Amino acid sequence: MSRRNLLILAALSALSLGGYLLYSNYFLRIGFPLDDAWIHQTYARNLASMGEWSFVPGQPSAGSTGPLWGMLLAIGHALQLGPYVWTYALGWLVLFGLGVSGAYVFAYLCPERKEWSLWAGILLIFEWHLVWASGSGMETLAFALIALIVLASIVVMDERFKATDQFPRGGKWLGLGALVGLSVWLRPDGITLLAPVGLFILVSPNSWRKKLTSASGVGIGFLALFAPYLIFNYAVAETWWPSTYFAKQAEYAFLQTSPIWKRWFAQAVLPLVGVGVTLLPGFILYIVNAVKNYRWSKLLPALWVIGYISIYAWRLPVTYQHGRYIMPVMPTFFLWGFAGLAAFVQLNVKNMFLRVLNRAWLISTVVIFVAFWWIGARAYARDVAIIESEMVSIAHWVAANTPPDALVAAHDIGALGYFADRPLLDLAGLISPEVIPYLWDDDRLGEYMHARDANYLVTFPGWYPIMTAPLTPIFQTNAPYGPDIGGENMAVYVWIIP
Repeated sequence: MSRRNLLILAALSALSLGGYLLYSNYFLRIGFPLDDAWIHQTYARNLASMGEWSFVPGQPSAGSTGPLWGMLLAIGHALQLGPYVWTYALGWLVLFGLGVSGAYVFAYLCPERKEWSLWAGILLIFEWHLVWASGSGMETLAFALIALIVLASIVVMDERFKATDQFPRGGKWLGLGALVGLSVWLRPDGITLLAPVGLFILVSPNSWRKKLTSASGVGIGFLALFAPYLIFNYAVAETWWPSTYFAKQAEYAFLQTSPIWKRWFAQAVLPLVGVGVTLLPGFILYIVNAVKNYRWSKLLPALWVIGYISIYAWRLPVTYQHGRYIMPVMPTFFLWGFAGLAAFVQLNVKNMFLRVLNRAWLISTVVIFVAFWWIGARAYARDVAIIESEMVSIAHWVAANTPPDALVAAHDIGALGYFADRPLLDLAGLISPEVIPYLWDDDRLGEYMHARDANYLVTFPGWYPIMTAPLTPIFQTNAPYGPDIGGENMAVYVWIIP
């Protein structure tokens, strides 16, 4: 890629993310659109200042899904650039990386339209889900970038093999396996990337000896980083996986009672909110063409997208926060869909009906793409406003109006952990995994809080109606942003007078 295009993508990445941040500041103020972002910040600050992996100082825990992200954020705290400047800089860097990776692999996905490569990068830089994720303070987009690089590597290696008849050697497979292992440090879901890599090796036109050598390289590279990940979790919490891995599934287990097809559809439509709806035909056409031409390297990443969505439909079928759990597949979906559009759209075809249809397809894609960048900016600003006016405001109130040793039970602990500096009981089970067996059971949670002598309860009243019904809030935010979209205000209750 030329230096000129790199500079264009770098500048446009800053413009795209910067626009969201400016709109957020205009709407209320700078912040993060998720309380979980403050969980990462708290782990990062404690790592930088005390050299320990903990949410509550002195209590090591595995409450962070992506320890690598927290370690990267810790650099910012060590440089006195946390929590905002460094985090947004990382978000910009990851968004830029997506743009560069997308532009690079597009030339291999659709070589007949190689001149559209820069537009492929711009698509990823301005797609509203991805911009939202880049400013979220979360590890989501970093994992999406690594996933795209792994999947793109399959395509590039296959295309080069077809051009030179030279299959990649062991070192490249070792590196690819290590990249998959690294992705697990961002999200446990990264282990799913072994499937397309392994299947690509299996269907490759090589001897079984070479296939075994390639698979061994991937396995060694993967285990070199995956084994330390397991050891790290066990060292801090005596469990091989982060507590969030179990807590989130237990918290939303009740959603698994609906038919699987409904859950799958609810997940699958999330990438279609925006330009994805016009890229879906291209995605489907690209899959069909890959099957017809036996291009497994181009088919497997698309199947990974479908499989990843299916796993979440099966185990964690939540759709809130714009589909944040399936955002890692969105760059691949958008890119493969755009490649399908580029390959099949014909602007000057002789048939008038087809010419009009093709132009309408391209124009509607551009219009929806631009419109949803703006709509996404408004959604981002509103989400930030809700977190700032509810969780962050509550945390500041608790810090100013409760004794330093008061034990606070809460469902959302991110901002409380960062700003309030109080002992915490986590009713969502992220740092208090002992509550996971009875999440949402008000009676048992109440017994647990009494047994631990909790002093305060911080929650949205509707989340624990049995516990909060006999209590009177001593503080409630009364901010307009949550109620404006059908929510409620967070409240503080006295549980046991400290």
